[in-house]
Amino acid sequence: MPTRETPEVREEEILNACEKLYGKMNFRDVTVKEISAETSCSRPSIYNYFQTKEEIFLRLFEREYLLWCEDLEKIGSRAVKAEKLAEKLARSLEKRKLMLKLLAVNLYDMEENSRIERLVSFKKAYGRSADLLDAILKRTFPEKTDKERRKTLVTSLQFLHGVYPYAHATPKQIEAMDAVGIRHDNGSIYELSLAGLKMIIK
Repeated sequence: MPTRETPEVREEEILNACEKLYGKMNFRDVTVKEISAETSCSRPSIYNYFQTKEEIFLRLFEREYLLWCEDLEKIGSRAVKAEKLAEKLARSLEKRKLMLKLLAVNLYDMEENSRIERLVSFKKAYGRSADLLDAILKRTFPEKTDKERRKTLVTSLQFLHGVYPYAHATPKQIEAMDAVGIRHDNGSIYELSLAGLKMIIK
């Protein structure tokens, strides 16, 4: 006898389909219709969970931040030497390519076209990651003042907005940079994160 799927299982199926499509399509080309075709959900039934495609992406983004929080909890669960902290954080970011892409490329659209309750839910996950980073900094650098630690935290969070575009330039961007002689061999997410975090976290 078939079991009735829970709303959580349905939502996860929708998020997984969205992630799969976003891996091969632009944000603007991913539609609820396309997502529906990748799931067992009809288009009208998807609207029982999400009002817009941006809400689907925002929930996917929230899931990414929650996964990052799990890594941050592991990093913060034991004392980390200052010289190792940037490396551990860079390794955690290396696994969050989707999070960094959404952060750099589609944040405004997701937030602007989602209901406030969806945005609040996302901001909780984002805020949790900031709190975990702050706790890690406090444990690693007990000599820093709250103001110094806050500056490091804010700079680190701002830095994350630019990692993905530098690590994953599009073919069109590369063609344009080649045409004007701009270097674009910036490195991987890990390499860029490590270099940037080493400068920020001192």
